[in-house]
Amino acid sequence: MQKIRIGIAGYGNLGRGVQASLAQNPDMELAGVFSRRALDAQQVGAPCMALDAAKDYRDQIDVMILCGGSAHDLPQQTPELAQWFNTVDSFDNHSKIPEHFAAVDQVAKAANTVALVAIGWDPGLFSLNRLLGEAVLPEGKTYTFWGKGLSQGHSDAIRRVAGVAAGVQYTLPDTAAMDAVRRGEAPALTMYNSHRRECFVEAEEGADRAKIEHEIKTMPGYFANYDTTVHFIDRAELDKNHAGMGHGGFVIRSGTTGEGTHQVTEFALKLGSNPEFTSSVLVAYARAAFVMRQMGQTGAKTLFDVAPGWLSPKPAATLRKELL
Repeated sequence: MQKIRIGIAGYGNLGRGVQASLAQNPDMELAGVFSRRALDAQQVGAPCMALDAAKDYRDQIDVMILCGGSAHDLPQQTPELAQWFNTVDSFDNHSKIPEHFAAVDQVAKAANTVALVAIGWDPGLFSLNRLLGEAVLPEGKTYTFWGKGLSQGHSDAIRRVAGVAAGVQYTLPDTAAMDAVRRGEAPALTMYNSHRRECFVEAEEGADRAKIEHEIKTMPGYFANYDTTVHFIDRAELDKNHAGMGHGGFVIRSGTTGEGTHQVTEFALKLGSNPEFTSSVLVAYARAAFVMRQMGQTGAKTLFDVAPGWLSPKPAATLRKELL
């Protein structure tokens, strides 16, 4: 069986998670890791190349999985790499997805590549369940609750603030609001008044902490309009108490059918490792990207455009027999 050749662009927590996930998918193989940092190929366990040289390997890779951050890396890297590869990224700035999609779509269509954008669990699997809930229960409301958990994208955004040496961000849902939704009530909630964001930051020596706090709290697309708290701590406390990467959340659709019969659907995730789970989603959708390109599709796509059967290595007949 010819394996799908996967490249990894970026080798942080997400990139390492993709490598681990590939080991669980026998129809795939890791063809190379591309990074801005110098990596030891023996230590990584795969060929390692400079990210700037990626285009020279376009004939050796079927799908490139992009593992950079959404705040600064992916807006540049996805359009650039989509010139040469079928790609999958985990762009997670919800408000800027249409803009990111348009930029990538233009490049991918011109290059005859498939580029899956905003793949993960939110945006991603949660998005799909929001769509399903609205389609099945057109009269109702959809509620999304995140956490408690450490957000990779928001933590990365914190670390990009001038004067920040290290930092993490947690999203905390309002449990009273969740309980009300599950009881069939229809509270007027937004993502801003149903969650809190809590940041733990190690500041560089001599940095203006008030300026750092202001920049974090007013960051559009990440913290602006949220109830955000910034705690300044030292590296020892950060390493001791904030090294875990668990996360999760709920998508709940509360609606009515017929003559007012109340119905509730709920999709939940409880993740021991946010990056490892996100990586596993990226790998499954890399398989779909490969299938879609073989079918002749091109351009940017989202999770809404992917048939579920394309995520599995099993033939359609096997899926019908085992899972329907």
